[in-house]
Amino acid sequence: PLVAIRGDVNYVEIGARTNIQDGSVLHVTHKSSSNPHGNPLIIGDDVTVGHKVMLHGCTIGNRVLVGMGSILLDGVIVEDDIMIGAGSLVPQNKRLKSGYLYFGNPVKQIRPLTEAEIAGLQYSANNYVKWKGDYLAQENQIQP
Repeated sequence: PLVAIRGDVNYVEIGARTNIQDGSVLHVTHKSSSNPHGNPLIIGDDVTVGHKVMLHGCTIGNRVLVGMGSILLDGVIVEDDIMIGAGSLVPQNKRLKSGYLYFGNPVKQIRPLTEAEIAGLQYSANNYVKWKGDYLAQENQIQP
């Protein structure tokens, strides 16, 4: 609920089994003489975007967790298998390398992810798909 996805001046792609949580804002950057292609918003597969996240003209790989309240600015590239801690700011044109935990304002590489944490990225995405199926299968949904 209350997610805004604006593809008004460029395009938005959201991958399979990706979930965007409440209050998030997804936007793009227009084309200009200094940026002839602008910045679309591209989100890979199996991504969990926490509550109140702002994604603006960035590219996110597969199996990524973007913590609640984080902001990713134009031109950011997030590779695969990454966790971004809650409240982090990823500055314009920054590239986050695969396999790490990032956190802070501005974001910093904290440490490599453990094997369990990398597996948890896929687990998180799978859970949201499962919960969707459970919800749709309910016969006794509350009616107003």
